[in-house]
Amino acid sequence: MSFNYLVFVKQVPDTKNVTGQAMKPDGTVNRAALPAIFNPEDLNALELAIQLKERFGGEVTVATMGPPAAAEVLRQALYRGADKVALITDRAFAGADTLATSYTLSCFAKNTTKFDLILCGRQAIDGDTAQVGPQLAEKLDLPQICYVEEVLALDKKKIRARRAIDGGFETVECPLPLMLSVIDSNEPRPPSVKRMMKYKKAKTRAELAAKRSSYTDAEELARQEQEYRAKGLWIEEFSAADAKADPERIGLKGSPTKVKNIESVVLKASEMKKVEASEAGIRSLVGELIKEHILG
Repeated sequence: MSFNYLVFVKQVPDTKNVTGQAMKPDGTVNRAALPAIFNPEDLNALELAIQLKERFGGEVTVATMGPPAAAEVLRQALYRGADKVALITDRAFAGADTLATSYTLSCFAKNTTKFDLILCGRQAIDGDTAQVGPQLAEKLDLPQICYVEEVLALDKKKIRARRAIDGGFETVECPLPLMLSVIDSNEPRPPSVKRMMKYKKAKTRAELAAKRSSYTDAEELARQEQEYRAKGLWIEEFSAADAKADPERIGLKGSPTKVKNIESVVLKASEMKKVEASEAGIRSLVGELIKEHILG
């Protein structure tokens, strides 16, 4: 058996460092104001895909939608064991909300690649909506299992997975193809030093053009591209046209959601009281909590 695993990942701003400059006047995220990282739960999805490949065979393709700089998360995916990567990039994608993003990803999945399973993280830390995975499944008319912790069995017809629910878990069986959204229930492997030494040289067309900016000969640039392809160091780029996406349904045009404001909230204690680590201190604290009707 051999399976095609398609993993969608995202490069996100590090929300631990949110400042007042984190938002542009048009309501979109000012990504240049924050350091960029690999979305944490997407790493869990990638880890699960690589585990499935090791258990059941197949090929892992990782794709991300974003600006040219998002190619860095694709290199990170290659370091960890991805077989192929793809950058879905176009200025027309800028400002996309979850509806436009899921539509774009569905076009890429449907028109440019093969898959038996689509995996993604439960949610991205820059939005916390957990909407893109389910919306993607709906647009591709796929069954879906969300909050996946572990895949228990897999064959060409069906999958059996364990998903988290309030107070426990449940086991779900589902036909293929399907979409899985994955929670942080595994430990993502660190980058392989051997793979890092190889794939740190992987480039997109835009990166190669910038690196070879001194070249004016188009034939020389094409030769360099073929050389990177032959070495397995080519990061394929896909535009809106490549994905056959409707221009009216992508980017800001296709995004009915608008962010009005973002702010950093800092909670400060108005009063602090030291409690002695003794029986008398604890008794006094409990007495005060009862008096204030916090305990009763």
